[in-house]
This record gives sequence, structure tokens and C-alpha cells, in this order.
Amino acid sequence: MTKARPTTSHRRRHVARKPLAAGLGAVGVLVGAWYATATPTTTTTAAAPQLAAVTNTTVNLAAKFPYLSAGYNNTREWTRTATAVAPNGTLRVAWPASDGVHVTPLTAAGRRSGTDTVVKGAKEVGGLVAHNDGFALLTRVSDTNKWKETAAALIRYKNGTQAFRTKLTGTASHDTAPLLDGQLTWNGTKYGTYFVVHGAGGFADGHFGDKLSYVSAKGAKLTGGWSWGCSHNEGIALHAETTGAFTSLCFDDWRSGLFVSTGIGAPDNAPAVQREQCWAGYCGGTFAGRTGDLVKSSTGRYATAFASRGAASAAKNPDDASGRGWTVKPKTSTHQVAVAFLKNRNTPAGKPVYLTSAAGTENVDVHIAPYGKDRLLVSWESLRNAKCSSGTCTGTFTGTHLRLIDWNGALKTPDKVVQARISGDVATLKDGSLTWAYAPVTPSYASALTGASPTTTTLKVARLKP
Repeated sequence: MTKARPTTSHRRRHVARKPLAAGLGAVGVLVGAWYATATPTTTTTAAAPQLAAVTNTTVNLAAKFPYLSAGYNNTREWTRTATAVAPNGTLRVAWPASDGVHVTPLTAAGRRSGTDTVVKGAKEVGGLVAHNDGFALLTRVSDTNKWKETAAALIRYKNGTQAFRTKLTGTASHDTAPLLDGQLTWNGTKYGTYFVVHGAGGFADGHFGDKLSYVSAKGAKLTGGWSWGCSHNEGIALHAETTGAFTSLCFDDWRSGLFVSTGIGAPDNAPAVQREQCWAGYCGGTFAGRTGDLVKSSTGRYATAFASRGAASAAKNPDDASGRGWTVKPKTSTHQVAVAFLKNRNTPAGKPVYLTSAAGTENVDVHIAPYGKDRLLVSWESLRNAKCSSGTCTGTFTGTHLRLIDWNGALKTPDKVVQARISGDVATLKDGSLTWAYAPVTPSYASALTGASPTTTTLKVARLKP
């Protein structure tokens, strides 16, 4: 287990990143905000070789969904939606509103099949697992602690009724969860919950780290995981395994980079996937809402995608007496799209493969998902004429890109620019199709988000068949 830093000079600042709950009740649309685009109920984009068309179905919402969040430096970010598929093929989509987190039931075809379940008091979509009889949601709920912050909680609903609500932080463990940037996975027997924590007493008082907790099917906390790992964690990825520790990755700002944290939190010898300058806001964004994911092949390899500025140089910080800090000089001012591979749950496999290289173009919202038996779909949004400061960039939005690669990172299709945005978790259906929910708007990254989020009362549910 990695110990907390000896000083608090690099704490995660609330002014740099606002909790997702901020402005959820607002209904105003900002000047220069992202505007809704009118599209028919079902639309189809033009297909590229080997890449099918993306089809969309409209779902009307029972409340207003504030689809933007203010990230570091008030950078415009999609508010995360989570899409999950149950064993019987039905879908659930989780999205936040002013009255809690809504979970919308859908048919396998992406059409509404019933009324929303509203998880009252829930503040964030930190992860979603769909079950035949309901769902499990990783979220934040109110709590009493020295910082007056929320607690992380796993909430399970069965047949429309709450089955359990297990708090994962609290006074006894000396931690809170003012934001999650989390991941929730399920292996058929237990849940894995991975999220950001804020020390509230004990050795980590005032510091930010991460926590991995396992929870049983009945809501009981299980052994394993860790109470304090990456510090600070700027991005989380988690993949469920049938046995042993769940595979995990984290962006650590102190050690500066993307690391394999499987089974070990993130001690100082954690394997480095990629060195990055990772102070708050400088990394490419948090998994899975804003960058990347962790995908496993049939042969046991893993792939992850992320927005990267690379490393022109990387060395231990001589001013850090602990010997654990690193100083990384970025290779580029803008973020490029990178894909990294792991040989197994513990071992990186070579250097990341970069899919973009234009120096003046910023790339955001990077995602990766399995596509068919032996390919991967990588998506991102591009911003040309980027102007960057303190690790974040503004620019002119030029489209949402889809590209197919193989498990070596080799190009299989040219980029395809589509109208369907990817603003959160992507689910894989039984036939291998990918599906996800998103707000039907065209983004603008020309300026920071300095007010409340605009809202929408519809979602699009996209589908991409391999």
C-alpha cells in the first residue's frame, strides 16, 4: 500500500474540478454552450470499409439531464452516462438529474421498456452493472464527516426495490468521496468498486488517493483490494476477473504516469505503462467517462486507450526526499490518441502505439472497445487550432472519430467521422454489437464552462454492429 504524501502541497483542489452534482438543477443554456441538433428517431451514418454504420434510437427522458460537467480549469466535459447489458440482453442506462441518478430500462434494441428507477440522493454515475432483475450502481451519497463531503456507495436494486445500500467510505476508514471518477465491475459472484477517496483522519488526512473494495452479491464488504493506492489518482480502469485480483490501472500524478495497480494498489514498484506529466488536469482524463477503458482479448491480453502528451524525458525528482516522485517533461503540448497493451493482468507489453500526431490538434474523450473477434474500436473527439494552458486545451471541434485497429495497434480502417458521440461506458451485446447512450448535441470546446450545464430531455442510444 502506498503511503500518503508527506505534505499536502499537491492536494486535489475543488476549485480545479467541480463535483458532478454542481449545477444539476440548472436549466439555462450557456452562450457558446453545446447546442442540441435535430435528428430523426432512427438515423444511419455512411459506412466505411469494414466498419458498419452507426444506428441511433431516441429515448425520451423523465427529467432534465445536464449533459456537461466542468473539469479541470473548467474544461467542458461530457457528464458521464453508463450503459450496461444484462445477461438476458436487456439494457440499463444510468444518468444524473436534480432528483438523483436515473436508471432507464431498455430493450435489447435500445427502446424504453419501462419507467425509470430513480436512486434518490445519488450524486454521480460511478459505474453500472445490469442484472436481469435490476442493476447495481456505484455512486455518492450524503455522509457526516470532517470535510462535509459525500461517501462512496454501492446500491443494488431488484425488481424496482432497493436490495442494499453499502457505504464504502466513512468515519471508521477515515475517508470520504467528494467525487468518484470510478469503475464498477462484476464477475458473476462479486463486485469490484474502484474510486477516488479523500483522507479524513489517520495517516492520509487531507490527501487524495484511491480505493478498491470488493462487495458480495448481498452487499457485504469482502476482503481484498486496498484502502489507499494511487495518490493522487487522475484516472481509473478496472476489469473483472473470474479468479484472483481484478485487473486495474491508474494515472498517478506523484509518480507521473499510467500504472498497473492490479492487486497491489500502486506501490512504488508498480509497472509503468506510460510516463506522463500527470498533475491535476494534465493527464488526458479519467477512465471510463472521459478517456479509455480496459479491454481483454480471448488470449488474455489487455488493451487500453488514453489521451497522451508522451514523455520527452522522465526522471526521479531530486527534490523529493522520499525518492518516489518523478518529473516528466511532455513531448507534445496537445494530447494525442495512444493505445497500450498488457501481456497479462500485471505486465505491460512494449511502448504505446500512437494513432494521431498533429501537433496543433487536441484529442479528447478517447475510448476503446472490442469489435468482433480480433479487432478494437478506438474513438475520440478532435479539436483543431488548439490553445493550451495548464494541461487543458480549447479549440474548434472537428468531429467524433472511429477507427478500427488490431491487437498490435495496426490500422484496419481509416478514420470515420460520425454524429454519434461517446460520453461514457460502452456495452457489448451478445452478438458483439457495441451500444452506448449519449446526449444528441454537437459540442463546442471554444471556451471554458463557467456556468451551469445546459440540459436535454432526450438521449440517443447508438449501436454499432461488427
